[in-house]
Amino acid sequence: MREGVDDRIRDRVRVLMPQAVEDLRALVAVPSIAFPGYDRAPVLEAARVTARLLERVGCAVQFLEIPDAPPAVFGEIPAPAGAPTVLLYAHYDVQPEGDASAWLSPPFELTERDGRLYGRGAADNKAGIVMHATALQALAGELGIGVKVLVEGEEETGRSGLEEWVLAHPEVVAADVVVVGDMGNWRAGEPTLTTSLRGVTDCTIEVRTLAAPVHSGSYGGPFPDALMALIRALDTLLDENGDVAIDGLTGTSWDGLEPDEGGIAREAGLLDGVSLIGTGTLGERLWAKPSVNVIGIDAPAVEGSRNALVHEARARVSLRVPPSSDPTEAQRLLMEHIRRSVPWNARVRVTPGAVGPGFAADTSGPAYSKAREALREAYGRDPVSLGAGGSIPLVSAFARTLPGAEIILWGPEDGSCAIHAPNESVDREELERATVAEALLLAGLAR
Repeated sequence: MREGVDDRIRDRVRVLMPQAVEDLRALVAVPSIAFPGYDRAPVLEAARVTARLLERVGCAVQFLEIPDAPPAVFGEIPAPAGAPTVLLYAHYDVQPEGDASAWLSPPFELTERDGRLYGRGAADNKAGIVMHATALQALAGELGIGVKVLVEGEEETGRSGLEEWVLAHPEVVAADVVVVGDMGNWRAGEPTLTTSLRGVTDCTIEVRTLAAPVHSGSYGGPFPDALMALIRALDTLLDENGDVAIDGLTGTSWDGLEPDEGGIAREAGLLDGVSLIGTGTLGERLWAKPSVNVIGIDAPAVEGSRNALVHEARARVSLRVPPSSDPTEAQRLLMEHIRRSVPWNARVRVTPGAVGPGFAADTSGPAYSKAREALREAYGRDPVSLGAGGSIPLVSAFARTLPGAEIILWGPEDGSCAIHAPNESVDREELERATVAEALLLAGLAR
């Protein structure tokens, strides 16, 4: 890219940053929690705020009606003749705020402390919306390419109807490049391209041994406890090293950035003296091998518990698989393993949950080359490639619908954002640098 163009874009973004922060403030102020049981009105208001923002930066905007879901906001700036089109993705829904007492400032009031902007959704993913809009505004009048912006409203729920909608409407999302702004850098100031996502699936296991609870003094010993049966089954999911022990599930190699063990342990909040589990490099264990976790369990609470055999117990098990693995087949293997592992002929029912495929990017194309160059210019250092243990099933829908498109995953987040947790935040400088990188990428694609 030409130095003068780069400097002009960087200067424009800097001038636009106060407005960008106010745009983020307006979005964070709306508690757009799309989970069942929450008020739908704020979710719809967040869609309207997003639409107004995209209209202000030059997009023609419409709401896409998604069955049984909040509308997606779709903005478009048509491409000049012969120019490529870029699809920019983000989401306007957020996680619930959780324990309000754990927040140092109101969760739905953007608050700045030490250069970070705090609030639910400040990073995940309302900063992504602001990044897209501000990059477009920085290029106003000289965009030179076509742009489509797709912002959905239920990504956090794990049941996005937008996946099926995208597969059914390929002409609407047709693009040469897709930029998913729902990611970020592994550390603030360290430009990162996320090049792989693990697939995800889950199932629920219900174990019953008795018709009802019975006195443990009278019947304990020969009569099986359903919770103990469930625990015995769950214990078989990992081997003695902590690797997944489900027959048929394997991992792949990882050749991107190898994370610093101490740094990522601090980021995860690993307690002093607690060991990491599994074998292989840390990068393989985080991004290229399967992992299994018990994410919920129904059993009598300790408070108020009584001396009785537990007659039924239930758990939800989540399984992450490498991008190359079929999550539907992985789910089948998980469920078969659970059924075989429940002891004492206890009655067991295993119910399948959602399935989301993984993604591995082809990083050899021209858009990736321009993305690396844009990050290098914006951050002053070479970018690294990183995997993500999390899953974004919509990315796989983009890959299936647009097989010729390059799909780039980046954004303004960093390892200190505390997404999904109290005191979620985005670094103000990181938001600016990520916006500069995106504007440079769009300008580069136009040339």
